[in-house]
Amino acid sequence: MQKVTSTPSDDARCGWYHLSGPRQPRPAHSGSKHARWTVIGAGYTGLAAARQLALNNPDDEIVLIDAQEVGFGTAGRNAGFAIDLPHDIGADDYIGDIDKAKTTLRLNVLGQSILRSLVERYGIDCAMRASGKYQAAVEGKGLAVLDAYRRGLDKLGQAYEMIEGDDLPGHIGTHFYKRALYTPGTILVQPSALVKGLADCLPSNVTLYERTPITEVDYGDQAGDKIVLGHANGRITTDKLILANNAFGMRFGFLQRTMLPVFLYASLTRPLSDEEQAQLGGKSFWGVIPADPFGSTVRRTHDNRILIRNSFSFNPDGRPKQQYLERFIKRHQASFERRFPMLPNVGFDYTWSGSLALSQNHEGFFGQLAPNVYGALCCNGLGITRGTVTGTLLANWIAGERSDLIDFLLQSPGPNKAPPEPFLSVGVNATLAWGQHKAGLES
Repeated sequence: MQKVTSTPSDDARCGWYHLSGPRQPRPAHSGSKHARWTVIGAGYTGLAAARQLALNNPDDEIVLIDAQEVGFGTAGRNAGFAIDLPHDIGADDYIGDIDKAKTTLRLNVLGQSILRSLVERYGIDCAMRASGKYQAAVEGKGLAVLDAYRRGLDKLGQAYEMIEGDDLPGHIGTHFYKRALYTPGTILVQPSALVKGLADCLPSNVTLYERTPITEVDYGDQAGDKIVLGHANGRITTDKLILANNAFGMRFGFLQRTMLPVFLYASLTRPLSDEEQAQLGGKSFWGVIPADPFGSTVRRTHDNRILIRNSFSFNPDGRPKQQYLERFIKRHQASFERRFPMLPNVGFDYTWSGSLALSQNHEGFFGQLAPNVYGALCCNGLGITRGTVTGTLLANWIAGERSDLIDFLLQSPGPNKAPPEPFLSVGVNATLAWGQHKAGLES
């Protein structure tokens, strides 16, 4: 019996969740149940896998389990960038191997296409807009990053526009940045609204259980044994199990010491008044990512709020820590004031954390973990697009489909092993602290 020693339990003040449309959560599971297919994790990956499994197996019931409410957890807490372009931070030009970059681009674009089709088909109200993104820099090292990425985009044959600082206020209002690289392919969304909408339009043969944290798993002794998932109010026996719960997959006994649960922190202002919108200027909807990976992501949302997202912590149990929230809100306020001095009296309505599953070699896992157990895990910060496409392709691969994209995912070496504790926490925390310090004004 595998005990699941830590389950998701996110903090309460995620602005995306509270500002998205209300929905009626599905009941938690209780009692005993048997299913042929069970998916754990109702984020982008799990929703996509459950949907495609249901389409591939229309006569089977697909059970989808989430430990919390859909839209409340990690998938609803990111900055809402569905990015198309590869961004290999280990390569000098941020593109790296051109063949791998081209395949990564195709994967990301397919993920976007799947999401766009579902949003249009079911009328999901998630403020989805193909608005592109600005990658902006303040200091010399950030400007060097933009130049390197421009060279990589030239090599990849992708469109972009380099915008100088004097012209940026016409785009994003603020004079703060010296230069930005604009790429048109990114889609921006309200992430919690998107996840809620995807959950509410699942095929009829998907049964979703929310607020059902799994606390133990019996994988059996033989290859043909059924898998038993236990929780506080019952058990689910399943023929096949798909793990789509990122770093919590380690709690189920797989990929030990490979995924790093790193938390990022965000704050969302109150809506800007008409006068404040005029003082800010620029476009009414945009998103900025930092040239420095440890800098601030900034968005102007569809409802005229400003999002600031920065600051990191390593939480090995995958659960948030209140002391970090209280500490980082001050950093958010300072970041906001540097960028938007024309908005002196705008405060934050919401502050929250959200986790990333990162690996040291920037690789995820796709494939079979054990007899009758499969996984698409470790999103490395690209959960919206990559989670959607890997969940879909995993279900197709299980059904016997092969393609060059599936083969590309199967050929990944997977996330590599990290050092044991206490060396892991010491090393990751030191790296995060040094990176945030070096980010300087870009933070």
